[in-house]
Amino acid sequence: MKVKLLLIEDDAAIGRIVKDTMEQEGYLVTWATTGLEGLADFQAQPFDLVLVDWMLPEMDGLRICQNIRWESDVPILMMSARKEEADKVEGLQGADDYIAKPFSLEELKARVASHLRRWRRYNKQDDVEKQTAYANGLIIDWQREIVSVNQQEIALTQKEFALVNLLAKNPNQTFTKEELYQHIWQQTTLEDTHTVTVHIKALREKLKDSVKHPYFIQTVWGRGYRFIGEPL
Repeated sequence: MKVKLLLIEDDAAIGRIVKDTMEQEGYLVTWATTGLEGLADFQAQPFDLVLVDWMLPEMDGLRICQNIRWESDVPILMMSARKEEADKVEGLQGADDYIAKPFSLEELKARVASHLRRWRRYNKQDDVEKQTAYANGLIIDWQREIVSVNQQEIALTQKEFALVNLLAKNPNQTFTKEELYQHIWQQTTLEDTHTVTVHIKALREKLKDSVKHPYFIQTVWGRGYRFIGEPL
């Protein structure tokens, strides 16, 4: 099976030459030209490595890295014309590597190959849990995308499962409504907080989770929501 790369680059000339070069190396390359398009592509299928530009329309590379890290440890290589040390340090907060433009295609190929070797070793060593059980009867089956409470399967909508999936995979991390809306609805601005509120309310009702005394989803007043379920 061929290795799949996600390239997020709005410069047509750079994007084309990187895509062509990586395809000549035998990789399958999906090329997105905006931040939101790249995030949507990432969420639509698994990738082995992400190449992302820093300055992008709709959503910048730093925000894309943040959103990807909420879901995956896939290698991310940041590409940017910013060459100051402070910029590189900032870029590496979410990415695994940083390469300054203009860069050598030979160096890019070498870095991609190096990260892919580490990723393969990581995947061989990492025994990913198919499901997680929590106190108070909650079980999340990550592969089949099924949630049950007290051995009763709960019928969740796609957005409701996406919410519980994101929150539970990042336990005790507070997400603002804006972050949840951006990640799950793939919109840059939250014009109406009611959308997130309604979905969180419906999810709580299905999980039989009390707002005042929650077992799973806790409201952090004035900030957002976080998952507090206790794994067994």
